[in-house]
Amino acid sequence: MVVSMLQFRIELPPIESIKDKRRIVVSLKEKLANKFHLSVAEVGDLDSLHYAHLGAALVSNSKTFGESVMQKALAFAEHNCEGALLDAEVMSEMY
Repeated sequence: MVVSMLQFRIELPPIESIKDKRRIVVSLKEKLANKFHLSVAEVGDLDSLHYAHLGAALVSNSKTFGESVMQKALAFAEHNCEGALLDAEVMSEMY
C-alpha cells in the first residue's frame, strides 16, 4: 500500500474576514477532492487571513501513479486558486 501526499501553502489575495478565507479554501478543497478523488484538509495557518496550508492524500498500489496524480492536482490548484501557491511538496510512503 502506498500513501501519496501533497502539501502546499497559499498566499491569499487581500481579504477582510475569516469567512472570505473559508470560502476560498473550501472551494479549492472541494474541487480537488471531486476531480482527483483525494482526501483534502486545511492543516495549518487556520487563524491567518493571509495564508492557508492545505494537505491532500491518496491511497494506491503504485508510488508512480500516486505522485503523478498529486502533480496533476498541484497544477490544477495553481491554475484554479485565488492566490499564489507556495512551498509545495509531494511525497509517498510505502506501508
